[in-house]
Amino acid sequence: MRKIINGTRYDTEKAELLGTGTSGGSQSDFRYFHEELYKTPRSDKFFIAGKGHGMTRWARSMDGGNFRGWGEGILPISKAEALEWAEQYMDADEIEEHFPDLIQDA
Repeated sequence: MRKIINGTRYDTEKAELLGTGTSGGSQSDFRYFHEELYKTPRSDKFFIAGKGHGMTRWARSMDGGNFRGWGEGILPISKAEALEWAEQYMDADEIEEHFPDLIQDA
């Protein structure tokens, strides 16, 4: 998937895939989504590429009105937001590998 947002190109083919997350369950569930966290190779920007059903952030209007169905897209996020996402879907070793500067000991 590739998209230009605010003059910046985001391309899943060229970026580093850091992790994946899903809502689980069946793809027929209106809350189902699948997301992937990426980091761009040159500028170390983070983004989420995702797809999902009608009750997710990826949903698209199907009739120009209230009916929403499957959609997909790219969402640029900050490094702090990427860490928040990673804490939900990735294990501790993966998080420490990609966000060592944001991790603190208790």
